Amino acid sequence: MLDFLSQIPWWLWVLICLLLIAIRDIFFQKAHTISHNYPVVGHLRYWLESIGPEMRQYFVANNREELPFNRIERGWVYASAKRENNYEGFGTDRDIYAHHHIFINNAMMPYKLPENHPNKIDKTFLPCAKVMGAFNKRKTPYRPASVINVSAMSFGSLSAKAIESLNKGVKIAGAYHNTGEGGLSPYHKNGGDVIFHFGTGYFGVRAEDGGFSMEKMVKLVEDHPFVRAIEVKLSQGAKPGKGGVLPGAKITKQIAEIRGVEVGKDVLSPPNHKAFSNVPEMVDFIEAIAEKTGLPVGIKAAIGKLEQWEELADIMKKTGKGPDFITVDGGEGGTGAAPPSFADHVSLPWVYGFSDVYKLFKAKGLSERIVFIGSGKLGFPAKAAMAFAMGADCINVAREAMMSIGCIQAQVCHTNRCPSGIATQSKWLQNGIDPTLKSVRLAQYFKTFRKELVEITHAAGYEHPCEFKMSDVEINVDDHNLSKELDKTYMYQKTPVPFNGMQNLKDCVYLGGKHKATLVN
Repeated sequence: MLDFLSQIPWWLWVLICLLLIAIRDIFFQKAHTISHNYPVVGHLRYWLESIGPEMRQYFVANNREELPFNRIERGWVYASAKRENNYEGFGTDRDIYAHHHIFINNAMMPYKLPENHPNKIDKTFLPCAKVMGAFNKRKTPYRPASVINVSAMSFGSLSAKAIESLNKGVKIAGAYHNTGEGGLSPYHKNGGDVIFHFGTGYFGVRAEDGGFSMEKMVKLVEDHPFVRAIEVKLSQGAKPGKGGVLPGAKITKQIAEIRGVEVGKDVLSPPNHKAFSNVPEMVDFIEAIAEKTGLPVGIKAAIGKLEQWEELADIMKKTGKGPDFITVDGGEGGTGAAPPSFADHVSLPWVYGFSDVYKLFKAKGLSERIVFIGSGKLGFPAKAAMAFAMGADCINVAREAMMSIGCIQAQVCHTNRCPSGIATQSKWLQNGIDPTLKSVRLAQYFKTFRKELVEITHAAGYEHPCEFKMSDVEINVDDHNLSKELDKTYMYQKTPVPFNGMQNLKDCVYLGGKHKATLVN
């Protein structure tokens, strides 16, 4: 029998296999009409559909039309991270007449650096001009040593090696690393400053009943002096107002220990917080955490309706209490997997949401006491300049940071099959990440970003981007005769940020050893 089978030519074996597939397609499968009506050949359609995104990305789409990040944007991040040439030749290929194109108004005479200026010594030196917790007199205020930092991305969503790379990278760059709501993992403990972030699941500071544990929060801060601030997530750009489920199958022993949950058991993150149910209770919650830990406490949210934001502003004005910083997440945010109905339609894009909130707090005379952080595709110097002109004090980046350590925008973050090993828990896929190399690339991207933002700032005649005014930036509304400066577009003027020069900032910031950024004066 074996001799007979061995004599059958290979092409006949192929025909037999195809015949069996055809029989299955016609008589045994009911799920796919195409495969039933066109057996064997119909499978080609599904295969081509499965590789369609890759085909379009590499062979069909032009340099400027891909979303969420086009080829030029990705190329700039990759080249900056690798310290390669990130220049363009022969002029821009961007449609500069397109709607919402950004124009930065340069000065006739650029800002001239005096002798011994910090940026002559270090072209990437660019700390935040404001101090978190200074107004509310927190015990340990915090001035971020970098205006660009890593946004909230959890261990669990991102791989262990990705988190390790990011944390080692922010240490090199003198930036901070937001933990995301997955808790403080061992991979966040590689020397970088950390902002501890938690949401409705209270992972890492979770009580047995699923609520918030102040005792665990205090212990976490006491045990980890590199935690510089605490951020309470109200919502995120990808899916504001929607909870989530972490399937039990994804909860390993390590993730269970970090998040304070049970191994193998589904964990619900509800839409609402247990610790508070209205704005006054939220303010009391913030103040209680700040009192117990001594750290600045802020909130993060995507923006929609403004009634409760106005209520918060009124309470802050009346009582002098409230968040030390506010992170505004744009509806274009994307590291959290979400249904298209949420990702596409719920919450405002960053420029609309931020302008609404900043305008509201400015009208109440509160904008000077808050450190405003922008998050939502702002990881490019020109977009950052626009954000600073609108009132942002720092920029948080997520997907851009992922690209700097190797993300290829495969858009399969939610499948656990990330080909670059960044958004997966697969040990095999993670093996391609070298944290020692990737951390340097994250740091180099941050340094290049800061260097180019400083250069744009000097071209506009300023020393620090906090000095940008709304009138310094224009965006296309239609043609140039109908374009408007930001102040006329969004109908407010940014509050001037107190700023006494980069040398003063350098004197107030310690950038050695563990890359701390502690307030001296």
